[in-house]
Amino acid sequence: MKDQIRTPSPIATRRFGRTGIKMPLISIGGMRFNQSWEDLDPEKIEKDSQNELENILSIATLYGLNHIETARHYGSSERQLGWALSAVPDPNRLLQTKIPPNEDPDKFEEELALSFERLNCKKLDLLSIHGINLPEHFDQTLRPGGCLEVARSWQKENRIGAIGFSTHAPTSLIVKTIESNAFDYVNLHWYFIRQDNAPALQIAKNFDLGVFIISPTDKGGHLHTPSSKLMELCDPLHPIVFNDLFCLNDMRVHTISVGVCKPNDLELHLQAIELLDDAEILIPSITRKLRDAASLSLGKKWLNTWHLGLPSWNQTPGNINIPVLLWLYNLFEAWDMESYVKARYGLLGKAGHWFPGENANRLDLDITESSILKVLECSPWQKEIPEILRRLKDKFGRIDRKRLWNN
Repeated sequence: MKDQIRTPSPIATRRFGRTGIKMPLISIGGMRFNQSWEDLDPEKIEKDSQNELENILSIATLYGLNHIETARHYGSSERQLGWALSAVPDPNRLLQTKIPPNEDPDKFEEELALSFERLNCKKLDLLSIHGINLPEHFDQTLRPGGCLEVARSWQKENRIGAIGFSTHAPTSLIVKTIESNAFDYVNLHWYFIRQDNAPALQIAKNFDLGVFIISPTDKGGHLHTPSSKLMELCDPLHPIVFNDLFCLNDMRVHTISVGVCKPNDLELHLQAIELLDDAEILIPSITRKLRDAASLSLGKKWLNTWHLGLPSWNQTPGNINIPVLLWLYNLFEAWDMESYVKARYGLLGKAGHWFPGENANRLDLDITESSILKVLECSPWQKEIPEILRRLKDKFGRIDRKRLWNN
């Protein structure tokens, strides 16, 4: 029923790695409940927007969804959350924010202090170093006198509980960061359409880190607006429910972050929790349908070998991110995931280290096919790939997607 939610029932928790925290399987993500991507002055926060956030927290409290996470650069999110926390108290609440690393640790500390001010809190239960995406971020964080030392000093004053990191990095850097043994938990991407970080999940388990999956609904495929084909293939489940089950059925995963902008956004995620005991039955049949559809559209040979011998984006003329573009091509051809592919294609070149490399728009302009063929010498699909890039360019090349981040 519109604007209503199912009767509350207890939400299961999992031990969040070495933190020992009993973490609910669903975390409330703060990226979507901000009124604006600008850090608005107080007088610009609208009453309706604030009331909606308080409604979200009220529902979350009813279900024991006590982990609320946001970030310094989620626009007005921290300020609004800071007001709402006192309006909707929860003695069991776990509060987390995320601060990006900085070359200057003093600036990092200024950002940290500003987050405390915006959140109107005396202590954070969890702090993430937000976006260890490049080797220089690793160095800025972990070198002597770096950002982690700043965070540790606040931790010693009992102003911060557990310290973790979030990442959009290549798997190798994620593994390196986990193996530093400097963190208690990790926020990373892993869901049905993107399983590259599976090795990082295993290393995190080996080091007893809490594992928090970033944005399985939005970054996991725009599942809030699924294609009719994806809906059909995931039947009898909604794609959101299937993807939640896929993530949570892996016991190396402790929680998934659900971006919420209105209370009803929780409905399908709660449905997934109710079905979790049946995941072993539900997941294989849907997975089989999805893979059969991909095989029919793309061919088994392509599916088994498309990723072989591809250059990284920084080894390609114009920094064209061929591995990501071919992945997007697969999603579009196999499951008609047009809205997601459109958004991610348009984001290439505008998101910096959060989603690196460029799209194919410059192909046949100042980047020649011959230069692309040269870096594809190790690919079994060398001759076919330029035409695939052209198809993506023709379909999605006019998209102008603004970046979401300032850092």
